[in-house]
Amino acid sequence: MKGTPLAEQMRIVLAGDRNSGKSSLMNNIFGREISIVAERPGTTTDPVTKSFELGALGAVAFSDTAGLDDDEHGIGELRRRRTEEVLQEGHVLLFVTPGDRPLSASEKALLEKARVRDRPLVVVYTFADRSPDLSKADALRGMPSVAVNNLSGSGVNDLRKLLLSVAEEIEPEISPVEGLVHEGDLVLLVTPIDLAAPRGRLILPQVETIRDLLDRDCGALVVKERELFSFYRALSVRPKVVICDSQVFSKVAADIPEDQPLTSFSILFGRKKGDLVTYIRGLRALSDVPPGARILVLESCSHHRQADDIGTVKIPRLFKQLVRMDAEFSFARDLPPEGELGKYFMVITCAGCMATRLKIVHRLNVLRRLGVHAINYGLFLAWANGLLPRALEPFPYEHSVFLEPAEDFRPCPGKRNGIQSVLADGA
Repeated sequence: MKGTPLAEQMRIVLAGDRNSGKSSLMNNIFGREISIVAERPGTTTDPVTKSFELGALGAVAFSDTAGLDDDEHGIGELRRRRTEEVLQEGHVLLFVTPGDRPLSASEKALLEKARVRDRPLVVVYTFADRSPDLSKADALRGMPSVAVNNLSGSGVNDLRKLLLSVAEEIEPEISPVEGLVHEGDLVLLVTPIDLAAPRGRLILPQVETIRDLLDRDCGALVVKERELFSFYRALSVRPKVVICDSQVFSKVAADIPEDQPLTSFSILFGRKKGDLVTYIRGLRALSDVPPGARILVLESCSHHRQADDIGTVKIPRLFKQLVRMDAEFSFARDLPPEGELGKYFMVITCAGCMATRLKIVHRLNVLRRLGVHAINYGLFLAWANGLLPRALEPFPYEHSVFLEPAEDFRPCPGKRNGIQSVLADGA
């Protein structure tokens, strides 16, 4: 892996009305044509995202979006919805607005949403060669701002400097093993190599975990599940934790001592990208799934699905075997409209390794507001294999939440490695 993954880069989103100069600004920031520029309104129809090395910040992802006021024959609504999705991922909003015009209704609506989200916002006044509209300048007074002339490129360097200062306000995502290890620890990683694994590469969560361990001066021993038994017994140093692919939970648990701390990459990234407590609360709902419940399996990336795909095959099969045979499953890579989403009883979501934490947290907030339960792949598979609370033991707070008393919570009927799963309410 040569570059920082998009999901780990600070995301800067350009938003504004059609023909406000967003695409020209994007091109000026990069010093080359990234977005198509034309006098016809609505040239940018789908978000365009590119990475740029921004000084001390390193790789930063800029996203150009469709106009907020796009109303073209019904398609505009779809474009605005896609823009809204990208805005949810953004760490910084570049509000691109023509400096010579008063605020439009769509611009005012964007500013109100930005205020509620409480994320850094930078105002970019375009058409700086024209006389400024005083009412707009007065309305936006006090906000970090810069004036840019997209024809000459003046002001772009000032914008870059301003972004560097604004970035200090952004709280970075935690790293995969943050708080789990100390310098000198050995961590054993179990990484199956199957048909779904990219040829010549490891999957992203595995790569990021290895890099994080090396950055923390830890040792990382990487094995496949078939070699785990012999390698583990050859070790003279006990691993601080064993981290495995959730799909081999049962095999790994059987091959290591019962008191060896164990978790999965999916649970690591469920903590990094989302909220383990929310997923723990979702587990309790497994004891109360109604007949014919609709379950949505939600992924965050596109991948070639194999015959025994985890999201479309394995999880639905386990759910039907252990929870309700008559559950109805659907599959998506983005949240459906809220009117449709509210019809689901539960969402089982992937680890989110290809998405920003902001995007996953937004999804969870929407689900919480609609009363839809959420579970992470890794926690569901740990439950299905009878490995809870063991798989949460490396995370003291989440483990304690899991162990809080529950009035009525059905454990998984399975029993693995002598450990009976006793599920507790995380509410």
